[in-house]
Amino acid sequence: MASKINAAKAKAIVKKERWIWKNLFLGLAFVLALGILAAWALNIITRHGQVVKTPDFANLTVPQAQELASRSHVTVKVVDSVFVRRLAGGVVYRQQPKAGATVKKGRSIFLTINSVIPRKVVMPNLFGYSVTEARSELRNRGLNLGRLNYVKDIATNNVLGQSCEGLEVAAGDLVVSGSVIDLIVGVGAQDNQTTVPKLTGMKYVNAIDAIHERFLNVGKITFDPDIKTYADSMNAVVYKQDPAGAGRSLGANVNFALTLDQTKLPANK
Repeated sequence: MASKINAAKAKAIVKKERWIWKNLFLGLAFVLALGILAAWALNIITRHGQVVKTPDFANLTVPQAQELASRSHVTVKVVDSVFVRRLAGGVVYRQQPKAGATVKKGRSIFLTINSVIPRKVVMPNLFGYSVTEARSELRNRGLNLGRLNYVKDIATNNVLGQSCEGLEVAAGDLVVSGSVIDLIVGVGAQDNQTTVPKLTGMKYVNAIDAIHERFLNVGKITFDPDIKTYADSMNAVVYKQDPAGAGRSLGANVNFALTLDQTKLPANK
């Protein structure tokens, strides 16, 4: 009798252990399946690994930019406008992120277009801003950074004055959107050196941005004979620059030449 009871207990224990192991296995399988499902969903939501190169929208109309964006698996949004007299109205003047940047599929590219009618904007007070901050603020107002005129001061790369077409412009003054604003900037005895960016292959606007990002000035720009209009200059690329590299003082000039002939690029020679 006792042996039967012990056998029944043993059988019950074995059955219970099997139940525990079965549920543990099912629980682990559920957690694993949940993890795989979460990873799959995250991959779709973030488009992990699905990246594209940002196309160049410069000088395109908004419909043309939208068509190119669709083919390139990105979207475009017009977020601002400037007024450039020599550029056709309604075409793209600047984009963010820049052309050639790596972005995820479906990313929105923000466009600044050239306005058909000039508009005026309020000049900000840039005094005390860093050059980087001032450049960003000007861009947000639809204005363009011009020359950086460095003077001795303990506050290196801080703005000490602002002018437009040679005249001092005060905060709150109305200026035409797209105007070029020159800055007076401090520079100390130290930390007054920067490096020259490689401009080869860049378009006109991108080359100017790259120069300003290194706290340098745009010097002499040479256009090939086949560049006849401002629209041509917007589509041309840099094939020569001087200086071509190494360190330079803050505010130094960088000269470059533009062409529409891609065979002139060093890599194509």
